[in-house]
Parts: sequence; structure tokens; C-alpha cells
Amino acid sequence: MKLRFSLFTRILLWFFFNLIVLVVVHFFLFNLQFRFIPFSSLIGDPGNQIEIVARQIGFEIRGLSPEERSQVFERYSETYNGEFLLFDNTGKRLAGREIALPAAVLEKIRESDGPGPGRSPGPPPFAGGPPGRRQAFMVRTTNPSRYWAGVRIPVFEPGTPFPARSTLIAWSDSITGHGLFFNPVPFLVIIGLVLSISFLLWFPFVRRITRKVKEMTLATEKIADEKFDIRVDENRTDELGRLASAINHLAGRLAGFVSGQKRFLGDVSHELNSPLARMQVALSILEERIDPAQKSYVADAQEEVRLMTRLVGELLTYTKAGMTKTEVKLQNVNLKEVIEKASEREDVIGKVISNITDDQWVQAQPELLNRAIANVLRNAVRYAGEGEVIRIDALRVKERVIISISDNGPGVPVESLDKLFDPFYRIESDRGRDTGGTGLGLAIVKSCVEACQGTVSAKNRVPHGLEIQISLSSA
Repeated sequence: MKLRFSLFTRILLWFFFNLIVLVVVHFFLFNLQFRFIPFSSLIGDPGNQIEIVARQIGFEIRGLSPEERSQVFERYSETYNGEFLLFDNTGKRLAGREIALPAAVLEKIRESDGPGPGRSPGPPPFAGGPPGRRQAFMVRTTNPSRYWAGVRIPVFEPGTPFPARSTLIAWSDSITGHGLFFNPVPFLVIIGLVLSISFLLWFPFVRRITRKVKEMTLATEKIADEKFDIRVDENRTDELGRLASAINHLAGRLAGFVSGQKRFLGDVSHELNSPLARMQVALSILEERIDPAQKSYVADAQEEVRLMTRLVGELLTYTKAGMTKTEVKLQNVNLKEVIEKASEREDVIGKVISNITDDQWVQAQPELLNRAIANVLRNAVRYAGEGEVIRIDALRVKERVIISISDNGPGVPVESLDKLFDPFYRIESDRGRDTGGTGLGLAIVKSCVEACQGTVSAKNRVPHGLEIQISLSSA
């Protein structure tokens, strides 16, 4: 049985795991390999390196003459690309080249590091005790801009039992002292490791979440397009897994509702065909037997029956197109032949300007594609007006063929474009019996095109007119 953790718990655990990994890396990689003081590279210890160098110089110059000391200082100056000097705590130069120290540096040198007033002097300075930290300071001067570092070190003069109070001075024109005062490399290494380790830990974790969210987003978009056969993997045990299960359940329920609705409409339409046919026959017989003065009433009734028969027929066509989406077998269809047949079917050959060539083929079901184009042509003729022409073009874009059917009519309101293909949708101004139609024409177009694994859309033309675009796979 899988443990079920919430997404919040997963993120929190992963965060603490990241922290633990960073701490382990710091201790083992830095403390063991480079022998750093724990977290010294994070806290920042600019005096650490200069004190190490000062301790080395102190050992080397023990018992040396002033001339030999100066040679040692020259060597260190060349090695560290800086300047090393030695002064006693009164400001007297003991080693290094002759230089006038700035007043701020001299003040730091002369500061007493002995016990305060009234206290026991204790053992002589630097005479013993634990090594500990040495007293150090840093000073910045201007004109010219220089950085000065000082460290107290013991200097044993010949003939004296105790070391003299003295200060090692190092100066540079760089704030880092070329790595002597401050070495940014450990900081950069740590920052790089923190970012790299965090990226390696978090990227797969975040990637799995975003991939799942993207999968569910695409699934919901397809469900919104009435593709209810889509399913999302439910392998996660957190909130995303529950959401995936809910999406699959929703898709299944919607598929059942829509399928049941279309089946109901189809059954009702089928059952209404026979009564309507009998009513037409009865009205025809009645028309022959009544007085001429009353025939207008029969004609009105016949018109109503005719409209009802047309509505039932289109409703049956719409439900059949929607119910057979998964059963359609596509084949290579010559686009020019289909458009010519649809134009003949709607008797609009003289009103259509077609730029379709003989070599343009698509993958579709011929009858469904013919019905879709015929409905678009019928709709275009109805709204384009007398004397207007309908233009048909086809453009191949990669593996798709875009069929464009456009008219010069008034177009439709922008807010109605997305609803044109909904069943029974009609624009408010076109709800009349003579102009509005049944509201199923473009819905049938959408069902037929989607059954051919294509898409259909509408857009207004400039300055006026409507363009219907049908996208199908190229043969």
C-alpha cells in the first residue's frame, strides 16, 4: 500500500531534505577536504588568511638580523603581489622597504593591546599560552586608495629574553589584497554548489508537478472541446492524483450526459418523422376537399408542418453526425469534387468563386464533408445578400489543409463568434422564422468536421463579411 502524502507535506519534506544535503556537503566537502573552521566560509573571516601568513613570517624571522628580515619580507611581497612591512608598536620600522605610513594606520599600530589600568600585567606578551586569535585590524585610506591590514606578531630581538610588541603590515590597492585580505573563491564555490545542488534536487520535483499540471490542463481543454474520451494518469497519491481522478470521472459523466442527450434527440426526431409525414398527407387531402376561401388556413398549416419537418430532419442529421464520430473511416477525398457537389446540392454554382485546384486532397468522409460544406454555403448565401459572391480558398499549412469559405455579408457580433457552432444558437437579430433558420446548420458543420478529425472556426472579415475556416489533414 502506497503512503499518501499531501502536496504540502511533499514540498516541506523535500525542502528539509535539501537543507540536510547542503549541511552535509558543507561539513564533509569543505571542513574535511580544506580544513576550514565550520561555517567560516559562510560567516566571513577576512583576517584568517592574513593571520596565517603573519604566523609563517613570525616563525621565519625569529632570530634573524634586520637585513635578513627585509629579504624575507621582499620574498613574501613578490609571492602575494602586495607589500609587507614590520613596525613596532611605537611606529618604528623593523623590516620591509622604507615607507611613510598614513596617520590612520599609525594610530592603529600604537593602540595598546595590554591590560587596562589597575590590572596585573600578567605574562609578557606573546610569551606563551594557547595560540588563539591574534589582534588584527584593517584600514582603508584615500589619495591614493589603498587597503591596509595589520596583525600583531612577536619579534625576538637579539639579546632580549622576551619578544617585542610589533605589528605586521600588509597593504594593497585591491580590497581583496589579491586573495590575502579576502578570498571570494570559497564564497563563489559555496554559492555555485548551493545553486547546483538545489537545482538538481528541486528541478525533477518541480518538473513532475508541472508536467502533471500541464497534462491535466490539456485534458480539461479537450474536455471543453467535447472530447470526452480523454483520460489522465492517476498514478500519484497526492492532491494532483485526486484531481486527475476527478477529471477522469468528470469526463466520463459528461460523455454519458452528452451521448444520452444526442441519443434522446435522435430518437425523438426519428419518432416525429412518421407523424409529420402523415400530417403532410392529411393536409394535402384536406386541401383538395375544402372551399377555396379556406385554403389559406391549410396553407399556413402546411408551412408549419414543413418547418417542423425541416427542423426534425436537421436535428436528426446533427445527432447522427455526433454519434458516429468514432465510427468514421477517413479516406482520401478530392477537395474540388466535394465543393462542386456541395455547390450543385445548394444550387449556388453561379454565386461561388472557387480557387481550389485538382491536386488538393484531404482526409475525410466524403458524405460528411459534403454536408458540412453545403451547410456553410447555404448559410453564406442566406446572409450575403442578393448579387454577392462566395469565395472558397484552400491553403496547405504543413500537414493540414485550411479551407476558407467567405462572404461579404454583415458579419456577426464579436461576442457571438465562439457560439456560432452551438446547437440552436441564433443571433438575436436573426430569430425570425424566415431569416433565422433552425440554429442547427453550423452545429451540423462542426459535428461533421470533427467526425473527420478536423476543426472549424469563424472570424469576421474587414470591412465586413464572415469567414468560416475548416482545417483537415492533408492526404
